[in-house]
Amino acid sequence: MACAAVMIPGLLRCSVGAIRIEAASLRLTLSTLRHLTLTSIMKSKRKTDHMERTASVLRRECTLDCEVAVRVGGEFFFDPQPADASRNLVLIAGGVGINPLLSILRHAADLLREQANKRNGYEIGTIKLFYSAKNTSELLFKKNILDLVNEFPEKIACSLHVTKQTTQINAELKPYITEGRITEKEIRDHISKETLFYICGPPPMTDFFSKQLENNHVPKEHICFEKWW
Repeated sequence: MACAAVMIPGLLRCSVGAIRIEAASLRLTLSTLRHLTLTSIMKSKRKTDHMERTASVLRRECTLDCEVAVRVGGEFFFDPQPADASRNLVLIAGGVGINPLLSILRHAADLLREQANKRNGYEIGTIKLFYSAKNTSELLFKKNILDLVNEFPEKIACSLHVTKQTTQINAELKPYITEGRITEKEIRDHISKETLFYICGPPPMTDFFSKQLENNHVPKEHICFEKWW
C-alpha cells in the first residue's frame, strides 16, 4: 500500500476556518515537487468521486518522497480586519462538523486576547457555540471548548446537546449539556443584525438551520455553511 504525505512549510495552527496560512502562496524548497491541479469541474453526484479522482492523480503522478503543493482556499472562515464592524458569532455544529467551527472559535479567542493585550484591534462581540452529537463520548474537543468558555466567560458560551445519551453525564460537563437536538427557538433567540451564523454538520441539519434563518429574515450573507457527508 502506498501512502502520500502532504507537507506545507509555514503552515500555522488552524485558527481561521479549516486552515489559516501566513502567506497567500507557499514556496516549497525541496528539489522534488509536483503540482497537482484538477482544472475540470466535477459534475458527478457520487459523494466519493472527488476523493477517488484526487487519489487517482496522486497514484499516477507521485512517487515515494515526492512533495505535493497544496493550494488552500474556501469561503468558510472568519477573518475580520481591525476596522470591520463588530460581530457576534453563532456556531452550529453537528458531529465532526465541529472541526472548522472549533478553528473559528479559537481564532475568536485569539482576537479577544489581542484586544485585551493591545487595547486595540478588531472588537469582536459574543460567541455562542451550539454543538450536537449522539452522546458525550462523541462530543469532540470538549476540553478545548470548555477551556475557552472558562477563559472568556463574558464572551464565549456553549450549549452541548446529546441525542442518545445512555450513561451518566460527567459532573464537569453537566452544566453545559442539554439532552435533545438543537432547536429552532434556541437559534432564533440569537438573531440580530450584528450576528453571523456558521453551520457545519450533516446536510439535513445544515439545510434545516440555514433555511430557518432565511425564513427569519437573516440576510444570506450572514449565513455561512459547510456540509460533511
